[in-house]
Amino acid sequence: MAIWLNQHSRILVQGITGSEGTKHTRRMVAAGSDIVAGVTPGKGGKEVDGIPVFSSVPEAVNETGANVSVVFVPPRFAKAAVLETIDAGVPLCVVITEGIPVHDSTAFWSHAVATGGATRIVGPNCPGVASPGQSNAGIIPADITKPGRVGLVSKSGTLTYQMMYELRDVGFSTCVGIGGDPVIGTTHIDCLQAFEADPDTDAVVMIGEIGGDAEERAADYIREHVRKPVVGYIAGFTAPVGKTMGHAGAIISGSAGTAEAKKQALEAAGVRVGKTPTETAKLMAGLMGAG
Repeated sequence: MAIWLNQHSRILVQGITGSEGTKHTRRMVAAGSDIVAGVTPGKGGKEVDGIPVFSSVPEAVNETGANVSVVFVPPRFAKAAVLETIDAGVPLCVVITEGIPVHDSTAFWSHAVATGGATRIVGPNCPGVASPGQSNAGIIPADITKPGRVGLVSKSGTLTYQMMYELRDVGFSTCVGIGGDPVIGTTHIDCLQAFEADPDTDAVVMIGEIGGDAEERAADYIREHVRKPVVGYIAGFTAPVGKTMGHAGAIISGSAGTAEAKKQALEAAGVRVGKTPTETAKLMAGLMGAG
């Protein structure tokens, strides 16, 4: 069992003929993902390593039954690509692209909501979704962990990989990199809700970072709705106030959005928060009887 992505997922890659799209398609295929189509406008009829390329998402979906899209489209074309995926009714759209204007992200997110929320958007500016041993949609390395019963949700791509590796002997049901842009589709709370409902996820690692109030809101949600154990880590304890650090959404003002404020909110909700990623992994390993 996994959330949103499993062995039955049929993936199409938007931007498959570009260098990044081609490279990561090959990596996803090597990981066992079922890549059934690629989409590049004007290049329908071509193939990439035997994978058929279509000129539009609706055509690809109709011909192959694709139910997941991974977007490797340049920023200026990303809005149109995601809107096309939403209008085609694809249930899961994983937007890897970095540097999409916030206005564009807002536009496709609001379009997804306005059309009934049938398409779940993960990202943008994220590493993707991986269910080890089942499927991998994005750029998360496939060989750094194993299947297990821990769920992972993270704003940071790099820390996603580190946590997966540090808990490689414990293993994961699904790892979700939600991205750190100011406007994203799937949130910490969405993932917590899904992991809480997943019978094959026993505990959750939640990685946040400075800026905004997403982690505080997640803490409120955990207090009210999550009964499975949650271990957390907040990146940015040494970040200076008012300084953007890494992600565009990682900016703090006064006491709002600081790592310490987020840590306190999570701990008040019963979440054990590590001081470092390694300490966080050890906390989870201990909960799972592997520490």
